[in-house]
Amino acid sequence: MASVHDVAAAVLERTGPIDTFKLQKLVYYSQAWHLVWDEEPLFNEPIEAWAGGPVVCALYEHHRGQYSVSGWPWGDAERLTPEQQETIDVVVGSYGKLSGRQLSQLTHREEPWRVARGDLGPGERGHRVIEPAMMQDYYSALDQSDGATPVDQLGVGDEEEPF
Repeated sequence: MASVHDVAAAVLERTGPIDTFKLQKLVYYSQAWHLVWDEEPLFNEPIEAWAGGPVVCALYEHHRGQYSVSGWPWGDAERLTPEQQETIDVVVGSYGKLSGRQLSQLTHREEPWRVARGDLGPGERGHRVIEPAMMQDYYSALDQSDGATPVDQLGVGDEEEPF
């Protein structure tokens, strides 16, 4: 199985330099949609519901204190299968147009992050895990909904959100 570092390397190959906020969210959505389309996790590292949105601590440990990254030497995109690569292609193609802040706002509207946050207040620190089964159930329902709004039409603004 690929590691989250392999996924991050693949995302950055497709996007070029991006802020770490956006990297975290694109990795999150890659995991979510791979669970839906391939019915298995893309990587095993847990995703936590932080105040600013989903975060994989294994990535955060390497980019802590950095605003942006341009490469990921801890991973190798070549370790990914063609199906895994395809998931990342679709996710980056769909969500990659949004900023890290917009992606964070989007995750805050979605059930997996909200359920994992539970009773934590805005800006309150927490390390609760977003369960893969919750992600798979939520995004599967979106995938099957005829009335689902395409990502590029979601109307996610750049307004600041309290964290």
